[in-house]
Amino acid sequence: MRVGIAFDYHRLVEGRKLILGGVEIPFGKGLAGHSDGDVLTHAVCDAVLGAAGLGDLGQHFPDTDPRWKDASSVVLLGRVVEMVVARDLQVAQVDTVLVAQEPKLAPYFEAMRAALARALGVEPARVNVKAKTTEGLEAIGRGEAMAAHAVALLEPR
Repeated sequence: MRVGIAFDYHRLVEGRKLILGGVEIPFGKGLAGHSDGDVLTHAVCDAVLGAAGLGDLGQHFPDTDPRWKDASSVVLLGRVVEMVVARDLQVAQVDTVLVAQEPKLAPYFEAMRAALARALGVEPARVNVKAKTTEGLEAIGRGEAMAAHAVALLEPR
């Protein structure tokens, strides 16, 4: 078994869709980023890459490469899984925490789990999504940003 951990943090900005875990969430702002800014999926990518000893998302999909401009982070996650499978590993479990003051995210957890599970090639029961606020503290509490933590467990194929 191999374990990877990750953290990602993005600024909230006007004029972008809010995508979390591959799901579009109705909200007045979206997350800044070269790709779609999906902070949750980015954390999952980094946790899976870390568990496989493959570095991080920026090494494989740099923000200097126009091919990844506005790319779907779920598509990037699918490519990460291909890299892991090439190392004779597979995802056993992923656990995540979104950190956001608003909007309320619980109604979207099942859709996020399903989208992430599809990209990871596992059943949704192997993916967990939860959320916390910062009780109004710091940039996240002021509604200026969102963050995500993820842990991935890989096993031999």
